[in-house]
Amino acid sequence: MVPIVLSGGSGTRLWPVSRASFPKQFNDLLGESLLARTLRRVAPLGRPLVVAGAGSRVLARRVLDDLGLPPEQGIYEPVGRNTAPALALACRHLLAAGRGDEVVGSFPSDHLITDEEGFLRAARLAEHCARRGVVATLGIRPSHAETGYGYIELDEHLFARDIGDPEEHEEPLEARSVRGFREKPDAATAERFLADGNFVWNAGMFFFRVADMAGHFERLMPELWSRLGELADDLSNLAEVYEEVVPESFDYGVMEHLEAQVSIPCDIGWSDVGSWDEVARLRASGPTVFEHQARENFVYPLREKVYGLVGVDGLLVVDTDDALLIARRGASQEVKELVGQMKAAGRREAEEHPFEFRPWGDFEILRDTEQFKAKILRVSPGRQLSYQSHRHRTEHWVIVRGHPEVVLDDEVHHLGPGEHIQIPQGARHRIRNPGEDTVELVEIQLGTYFGEDDIERYEDDFGRA
Repeated sequence: MVPIVLSGGSGTRLWPVSRASFPKQFNDLLGESLLARTLRRVAPLGRPLVVAGAGSRVLARRVLDDLGLPPEQGIYEPVGRNTAPALALACRHLLAAGRGDEVVGSFPSDHLITDEEGFLRAARLAEHCARRGVVATLGIRPSHAETGYGYIELDEHLFARDIGDPEEHEEPLEARSVRGFREKPDAATAERFLADGNFVWNAGMFFFRVADMAGHFERLMPELWSRLGELADDLSNLAEVYEEVVPESFDYGVMEHLEAQVSIPCDIGWSDVGSWDEVARLRASGPTVFEHQARENFVYPLREKVYGLVGVDGLLVVDTDDALLIARRGASQEVKELVGQMKAAGRREAEEHPFEFRPWGDFEILRDTEQFKAKILRVSPGRQLSYQSHRHRTEHWVIVRGHPEVVLDDEVHHLGPGEHIQIPQGARHRIRNPGEDTVELVEIQLGTYFGEDDIERYEDDFGRA
C-alpha cells in the first residue's frame, strides 16, 4: 500500500496556536506533532507520501527528516486547491512512476487515533476491498449525535469480513456497501442518525487502487484530470498547471457519485482534534494551573507561566507569546469567525506567529519597533544561512550558544559564546554551524526597514538565491 498523507489546511479553529504560518498538524498539541504521529501510524502499511502546500515545505521537510524519510516522499502544491486536486495529483504522480496497480490509503495529517492496532487491522481490510475494485472508507461508529461531522449511510449488504482473533478478543470487522454520503446534520437529524444505527462518521480516510481512481477522476472530474495530465513526470511544470485547477473536495467531486464503494465501521479512538473543546477532552491543563472555587476550566499554557483561576467555570484559556484566547466551553467552534474578524482588521496575528522555521533552523522575534528589531536565531548542526546582504539595515550578532563560523565579505570569523560581530549595511555575510549542537545567537537590527524581504541572496544551499 502507498499511504498518502494530506497535510493542507490551517486549523483556524485552534487559533492562536494553529495559524497559517504554523498549522495545527505541525504543532505538538498532544506531545508530538500530529503529522509525525500520522506518519508513524501509517508506516507499517508502506512508505508514506506527503502532499502539502508549498508554504509548509520547510515544516514538512523537518518532520520527514526527523523520521528518517527521504525528501522525495513530499509533494508540494503551489497553492491549496482542496482534497480532490491533491489526491488527483498524487495519483498522476504514481501513474507516472508505473504504480497504477498499487493500492493507496489516503489519510488526513491532523487527526488522532489512539487504537493504532485496531486502525491497522481496519486499514488492511480496506486494502483487501480496494484490490477487489471498490473504494473503501473507514467509518467511525458515532458515540453521540454530532453535528460537526459528515456521515456515511450504510446498507445491509456485506462485502467483506474479518472475523478477528478470538484469543485476542478481537471483534469481527465488516465492510458494508454504502448507501450515500450525508452532509453535516442539524441536531434533530444527528439524533435520528445515531438512533438508526446505520450511519458512521466520515473520517476522511479512503482506500483505492490507483488505476481505478484514475478512471473515476476521468469520468467524474474530467477537467481536473485532463489538466493534471499536462504534468511533466518530474512535476517541473506543477506551478503552471496548478494555476488553472479549480478547488474541489474529494467527497463532493468523487465519493458522493460513486456506486462501487464500501465502508468499514470501526471504533479506533478517533478524533479530528478540530477545536479547543476537543483538545481539552484529550489533555489536562498541567501543573502550573491553580483554581479556587472554579471548575471545568482548561488552560493551554505558555511554557512554565503560572495561571490562577478564581470563581469562573467552563472556560477555555489558550495563551501564546502574542495572543490570548478566552472562550466558553462548547463555543470553540466559533473561533473561526473570530479569526475572520482579525483578518478583516488587518491583524498579522490572525495568520502569523512571531517565530518562523527556515531550512537552516528557526528564528523568534523578541521585539519589533520602528527603531529596531531583535531576534533569537537558531542554526541547526551542519546548516548555514544564505550568503546575503541587506540594503536597509545593519545587524549585530551576539553568540549565546555554540561555535559558529561567520563569513563577512569573504573573511571567515570563528566565534563562541559571549563573542559578537557587527554586520554593516550592504555587507555580504552568512553564519554556518559546523558543530553537532545547535548554534544560538541574538540579532539586533538597526535601520529604516526590517522586513524579511530585505534580503539579497548570492549563494544558498536551499535554492533561494
